[in-house]
Amino acid sequence: MIAMDESNISFFKDGCRLDGRKADQLRPLKIEVGVLARADGSCYIEMGGNKVIAAVYGPREVHPRHLQEVTRAIVRYRYNMASFSVEERKRPGPDRRSYELSKVSREALEPVILTSYFPRSVIDVFVEVLQADAGTRTAGINAASVALADAGIPMKSLISSCAAGKVADTIVLDPMKEEDNFGQADLPVAMTPNGDITLLQMDGGLSPAELHEAVEMAMNGCRQIYELQRKSLVDKYSQLESLSQVPEQEAEACD
Repeated sequence: MIAMDESNISFFKDGCRLDGRKADQLRPLKIEVGVLARADGSCYIEMGGNKVIAAVYGPREVHPRHLQEVTRAIVRYRYNMASFSVEERKRPGPDRRSYELSKVSREALEPVILTSYFPRSVIDVFVEVLQADAGTRTAGINAASVALADAGIPMKSLISSCAAGKVADTIVLDPMKEEDNFGQADLPVAMTPNGDITLLQMDGGLSPAELHEAVEMAMNGCRQIYELQRKSLVDKYSQLESLSQVPEQEAEACD
């Protein structure tokens, strides 16, 4: 969030936001599953102007071995923004913010991963932001959740993530870059389909009533995103199933 005077900034026109959305509408969302051949699971997501790719490797042996947990797998999550992902080219490599987002994102996903199935192993999740447009942590969590499912990692459920914000004294869903930079508050949420919240952060200030409204709005956004995550996985494996059922005549022709 960037603290500045909003008096000369107009975030709404004719009841709509700068990008034409209503206050409670998500940005356009695109999800592709299995985009990396060498990863055990992968997902590419476009969430507004965000373009994020997630790759999952494992479960596999932990190196160095002293990091092994005898009763469960450990989960490692690496969030990184490419140097070209923002308008002003950023310094390559991890920084304080990427370490923080890696930690909170891992903690958002870990509760649903059945790590006890794979003792002494590691599940590595790599999230790379190719283009940033506010809400990269939520886009990364959404992509990582689908990539984990694509990798066949046993999970209790998917995790879906979305943010709400306060702009010009109005609570809005899924803030875009201008709203995030010049708004009054930002509240990212991650949750299971059953409504169990695994991530809740807030940057800025909200009254108790505004906080309640923002959480409810973000949770509603998560529910919408879950349906799209689920559909993307069903579509992929439905296509694989149809491809595996080669008609007998076609099979003979191949022979």
